[in-house]
Amino acid sequence: MRPSRAVLALLATAALLVPRLGWAAPRLDPTGARTVKLVHGFWSLVSDVTGPGQDGQTPHPAPRAIPPAPSDRPPVRLDDLSNPSSVEAALRTALRPEDGGVRVTVPNGTARLGDYSIASNESVGGHLLVVQGTADVYGKLLGNLVTVDGDVVLHPGGVISGDVLTLGGEVRDEGGEIGGEVRTFRTATVLAAPVAARAEAPGALETVFRRIAGVAGVFLTLGALGFGLVMFGRPNLEVVSDTVSHSFGRAFATGLLGQLLLLPTFGMLVVGLILSVVGIVLLPFAVVVYALLVIVAALGGYLAVAHAMGETYTRRRLALGAMISPNSYRYVLVGLGALAAFWMAWSVFGWVPIAGNLIRGAAILVTWLLATAGFGAALLSRAGIRENFAGRLIPPEALTDEYLWATPQFGVSAAKRPGSRTPTRGL
Repeated sequence: MRPSRAVLALLATAALLVPRLGWAAPRLDPTGARTVKLVHGFWSLVSDVTGPGQDGQTPHPAPRAIPPAPSDRPPVRLDDLSNPSSVEAALRTALRPEDGGVRVTVPNGTARLGDYSIASNESVGGHLLVVQGTADVYGKLLGNLVTVDGDVVLHPGGVISGDVLTLGGEVRDEGGEIGGEVRTFRTATVLAAPVAARAEAPGALETVFRRIAGVAGVFLTLGALGFGLVMFGRPNLEVVSDTVSHSFGRAFATGLLGQLLLLPTFGMLVVGLILSVVGIVLLPFAVVVYALLVIVAALGGYLAVAHAMGETYTRRRLALGAMISPNSYRYVLVGLGALAAFWMAWSVFGWVPIAGNLIRGAAILVTWLLATAGFGAALLSRAGIRENFAGRLIPPEALTDEYLWATPQFGVSAAKRPGSRTPTRGL
């Protein structure tokens, strides 16, 4: 049966590919060089088919020699390539374009721009620098070879007596010989655009305004969160606030212990869920819930500390005869203002060499202490559900006008007042 046209076309394609890919008589090659050569030949074939510039790389400039630099510019020495960083720094300075072109001097060597090839019957003496091009070596190079944004391809029979350094390229050895060491850096900043001059450091007045704006932004954000907490969770906020006021030491110790046990508790939670089939499914949800609970406890505790500070200050003002309206919104705003005062002082005097650091350290320490106490109060009160540590010895339902009027005050018997009203702490 005669083969079909498709089979004939496949055989013809294989016949064209085999010579190009470098197939020879079948033999064992334990070193794997034949396989590497086959892969490189395949990619060469693909690059020839796609054409230049189709692989997404920047097209190389037209090949030409790079003229030497003026005498006032230092040359680039390629005698020692053991320190690639110094070579890269020297090339970055030397290859900076001036007067519309690139000029570089390579002592005992040459510099080329674009692709450069050494023929199989050619022997080049001295060092070679190739910029933005591929160095194809078929013959002999009696020196070191450095490429910038280009590869080195050592073809069969090619010889490089010295070292090879590629900055922004790679070395492809297809059967040649390299006498020295090979160093390859896939990325380099030699030809990067010159960095613009650094902006001048802001002055003290500009720095002060920036810091004040940052503190004001944080204050407004916390104020909005505090108003939302008062609006939707005022009873819980008041319980946590009272816990801070009446059990500050215990709240701080609990908060410190809670901070130390955050990661171990999280690890135990993850391990416990992994050990069960259902737990593995619930693990992502448990992690999210755990993180949310920690954030809510820390943030709510901090707002509760602000509430407690504002309430204490407001009640002292009332005791002095000030005509102000006590409510939770005022408490939160006053407390947050007191907490922001530390950071505002740092914003104003932070530019002072020693005093600024001391004020910043004090602000960080005070913020951490109060936040730790708030976090501990939130844990002790179960987010405002448990009132054991809030200092409320008399149950709230007993704090009515009937109870207060019927209870003797300072040895004077009191009569029961008609009507009843449950007092609130103000809203």
